[in-house]
Amino acid sequence: MNPTSAVDNHTRSFHLRVFGCQMNVYDGELMRSSFARRGWAEQEDPAQASLHVFHTCSVREQAEERVHGLLGELRRVKKADPSTVIAVVGCMADREGQELFAREPHVDIVCGSRHFPRLPDMVERVIGGEQRICELGEAAEPVDEERRDLLARPASYQAHVAVMRGCDLNCTYCIVPSVRGRVESRPPSAIVEEVRGLVEQGVTEVHLLGQTIDAYGRDLDRGDRPSLAGLLDALEEVEGLARIRMVTLHPSYIDRELAEAMARSSKFMRFLPVPIQSGSDSMLKRMKRGYNMKLYRQRIGLLREVMPDLELISDWIVGFPGETDEEFEASERAMEEIAFLQSYVFQYSPRPGTVAHDIQDDIPMQQKARRNHRLLELQRKIAKERTPTHVGQQDLVLLERESEKNPGQWFGRTRRGHYALVPEFPEARPGLEVPVDLVAYTGRELQAAHRLSSQELADLADKSPALIPAAKTPVLSFGV
Repeated sequence: MNPTSAVDNHTRSFHLRVFGCQMNVYDGELMRSSFARRGWAEQEDPAQASLHVFHTCSVREQAEERVHGLLGELRRVKKADPSTVIAVVGCMADREGQELFAREPHVDIVCGSRHFPRLPDMVERVIGGEQRICELGEAAEPVDEERRDLLARPASYQAHVAVMRGCDLNCTYCIVPSVRGRVESRPPSAIVEEVRGLVEQGVTEVHLLGQTIDAYGRDLDRGDRPSLAGLLDALEEVEGLARIRMVTLHPSYIDRELAEAMARSSKFMRFLPVPIQSGSDSMLKRMKRGYNMKLYRQRIGLLREVMPDLELISDWIVGFPGETDEEFEASERAMEEIAFLQSYVFQYSPRPGTVAHDIQDDIPMQQKARRNHRLLELQRKIAKERTPTHVGQQDLVLLERESEKNPGQWFGRTRRGHYALVPEFPEARPGLEVPVDLVAYTGRELQAAHRLSSQELADLADKSPALIPAAKTPVLSFGV
């Protein structure tokens, strides 16, 4: 029996699993569109798919082991039907490379982060009889096309938009530069065109993505190279776009030009991730973060000087090799001093291929867990102190969904990132931004009251972009 006949004689269908960061989610959408253009149909049920794609993350060991577990479950599927195609894409593919074939011999394709645009071609090669395709490292062509294919993007008022890829820094704990490569910035015209296309589909909030997004443009010639500040100014002209969020900034790249562009933007959400990782200078040096607490304070001071209403998000690592009680307590003090509204706290996990991997991981897991818990508890306390201070103010809330716990209310966020409940009204829908008075604090979120009349709310909804569902991927059959 021809091993490809099962694919040839049945619907071409794929099942995509995405792990990790927002950039992986975005790249997953690009993959969906590229397969849809080739006549492939996405299946929610993996048992109905002839192609299995894993878009992977290597930041933590747990994510990789989860993928290996799922790949192991596919061994019997591949044995029963040799025409099944299995592809591992992204950071884990870049990190493990050919070793992945040794551990998972039933895998057909190992495709690095810079090569996934050609994944449909690789699949066709496997269907044609080629075995074990491995494409890693830098690619000859840019990852992002000049014009993004929006065919298979799910209908949502939110959208991710990559403005750059890669990272030029070398933090000792981080695997990203070695698996995702160095900075590669997209042309601003392509980004603006993509955002306009998304707004035409009803998107009102975009998340601009980059490993160090404020390094945008620094990889290009100095002459006319773009900047994140200039990109914000250009996006200000996109009618119908309500909000811009950015993920993630590095303190070293923040300057006055960028801060002032954020301040003058009517769309930029005053809710900004500027990860600190640790409040200890000695820890920051061992992590090779490229700044100390003095510089971090200066950058945050600059941002808050021009945007007094700015709220901040941070990442933290606890249990980095050699972290003393005093160094951890410096992180607690920094969290209180900067008064972040939100934090993500991670227990250090050594990753092969990083500088820190060769340093003894000498902090016991129980100690890491305790420190993780302490920081999260402190962050919850700070947020509960900050949010009630907004009672009595006016703001704009972008509606996200109907509240399950509070019938008759919609759940959303203010321009400064605080959660709020808004009374429902007939025209309410996800992605609609409404002006409100913040009248109370429930202990978890703000309670809002409408500032507009019923007729004004109806008029507002009528003028705002409405979601247009993306085209359904056709189910096509091949062969007899």
